[in-house]
Amino acid sequence: MLTPKYKRVMLKISGEALAGNNKVGIDTDTINGVCDKISEIYKLGVDVAIVVGGGNFWRGRSGKGMDRTTADHMGMLATVINSLALQDALESRNIPTRVQTAIEMRQIAEPYIRRKAVRHLEKRRIVIFACGTGNPYFSTDTTAALRAAEIDAEVILLAKKVDGVYDSDPNINPEAKKFDKLTYLDLLHKELGVMDSTAASLCKDNNIPIIVFGLDHPDNIIKVILGEEIGTSIR
Repeated sequence: MLTPKYKRVMLKISGEALAGNNKVGIDTDTINGVCDKISEIYKLGVDVAIVVGGGNFWRGRSGKGMDRTTADHMGMLATVINSLALQDALESRNIPTRVQTAIEMRQIAEPYIRRKAVRHLEKRRIVIFACGTGNPYFSTDTTAALRAAEIDAEVILLAKKVDGVYDSDPNINPEAKKFDKLTYLDLLHKELGVMDSTAASLCKDNNIPIIVFGLDHPDNIIKVILGEEIGTSIR
């Protein structure tokens, strides 16, 4: 029997990662591969909460000339699409799942209530948090940090399209240097772009470690849960 390193985790999945090689929309093979691995860690007894981005459909900063609040609300709705897709894929694997939204839409999901979210986790349900914080000007990275603190998650797992944190964009600069370990202050001072400063500050203030790894190999989720050192560790 494999022994997980963590009992309760916050998994942050970027929207772009769910698009696979398509760059936009949801790639069925990718989401099924991710949910297979989430299913495995769930069966190891790990409490799993998920925050998913919406960049495969829309990003608030994409709305050039648009009112920022309106653009950000559109991005929040994009996260709901991804959250429902994850819920459907997980429940097809007989894993009880709940979507909670920071903006009420009761016909398709529960409104976010912290105590209810914690109770779901205690009852061995996976909880997916959609709509970010419900406020414009805040990213889904900030949501992951905030919800992780609220539900007492031991670690934030940042699943991205790149396999860690680099000193520059590895898709543009082939000489980009990958970091194995960083501090919260490194994130803030070096402006590495892995998460916004608000999210980094929240993690620092609440002493929540972050592990950044690539979702190109869904097995990485299992490796991180078992304590294998991959990607970039931020503490």
